[in-house]
Amino acid sequence: MMVKLIYIFQMDEVLASVAEKIKNFAVIYVVDITEVPDFNTMYELYDPSTVMFFFRNKHIMIDLGTGNNNKINWALKDKQEFIDIVETVYRGARKGRGLVIAPKDYSTKYRY
Repeated sequence: MMVKLIYIFQMDEVLASVAEKIKNFAVIYVVDITEVPDFNTMYELYDPSTVMFFFRNKHIMIDLGTGNNNKINWALKDKQEFIDIVETVYRGARKGRGLVIAPKDYSTKYRY
């Protein structure tokens, strides 16, 4: 249980610290998944922390090399890395793409 809490706080810290820097092209919303159980089923939200991207009410998928293109379900520790991902998603979504390629490969051969 302690590892899950550390994991959640790491991602929360990154999200809070980049919110001001990305405010011109992204907004961060925190959702308690116990309040919206239908959303959990629709997007398979079971992890302690999950980051998803939406643009104009449309879910934007991102290919991170992990096989799961719907969400980021691990804690990113590098703030600039997260900003780069958000910028990439924003640019791709503005062009009308439903699937965006991440700036870095997060497959299991790399440590993330």
